[in-house]
Amino acid sequence: MTGLGRDHGGGLDAAVARFGGTRIGWIDLSTGINPVAFPVSNLPFDAWTALPDKTAQANLLKTARRFWGIPEQAGLIAAPGASAVIAQIPQVLPKGTVCIPEPTYNEHAAAFRTYEWEVTQAGPADVQVVVHPNNPDGRQWTQDTFPVRDATLTIIDESFCDIAPSLSLIDSAGGPGTLVLKSFGKFWGLAGMRLGFLAGDPELIDQLADTLGPWAVSGPALHIGAQALSDMDWARATRDRLSEDAARLDALMQIAGAKVIGGTPLFRLYDVGEAIEWQTQLAQHKIWSRTFPYAPGWLRLGLPHPLHWPRVEAALA
Repeated sequence: MTGLGRDHGGGLDAAVARFGGTRIGWIDLSTGINPVAFPVSNLPFDAWTALPDKTAQANLLKTARRFWGIPEQAGLIAAPGASAVIAQIPQVLPKGTVCIPEPTYNEHAAAFRTYEWEVTQAGPADVQVVVHPNNPDGRQWTQDTFPVRDATLTIIDESFCDIAPSLSLIDSAGGPGTLVLKSFGKFWGLAGMRLGFLAGDPELIDQLADTLGPWAVSGPALHIGAQALSDMDWARATRDRLSEDAARLDALMQIAGAKVIGGTPLFRLYDVGEAIEWQTQLAQHKIWSRTFPYAPGWLRLGLPHPLHWPRVEAALA
């Protein structure tokens, strides 16, 4: 899989151009974004008109540290999306070898290759990256199963870990040589807001903060992020709903002849034999899905909005 393009979910415009209809008439299940977004309340007007202030930023970081249980000794920054941080990490490190077990989110390998690192799938390596739980198969990691035992730096991408916080390895962010990524847009369903976090080795966190520059996070994102990370009741109810909906989708897909491979409560991965044929069939019903160039049988589906279940059920029937 080395050298594959940076393919992602989404691309709904291309689906519309090929299969017809309009964006508003399509159901996009090609991503792993919560279809029921956190309800955004009114924002202070100066969140839009003034430069983001340090008080709002400090409040967001304090709320994030409390929500995720980030150790006090760990550094912490907010960024305009987890992908923005992923793109910057390699440039603050001395060039070497990075171990990134595949299949996984391909932006990690792409970022390191941009800075001319050697990317491998096994040790030895100077740096290792694990996505926990993994995208697209949902693999879970522990420190005992990391691919490299003596890496100088371990990067743990927990972009999908908010569906099961008990799995989090955030405690390791308190020691040197570890960075833990947290995505906001996926679990809270506000991917367009572009907000992500990085916790861990204070020296590296400071260097990355410098690369991001001042006002990296918008004023609206600072306020909405703090609101959402303070609402524990919404988070608990959302985890319950996502788990129930994931089981419902698995049942429908198995009846239709698919085999469950794995995933998380935000996305499910299936072996369907010929994924392009399934994608095309679903597209006839204006439902978009995710296929993988390195695994012709794999089809990944996000969860539909509650109002869209009848259309999904009809398409699979």
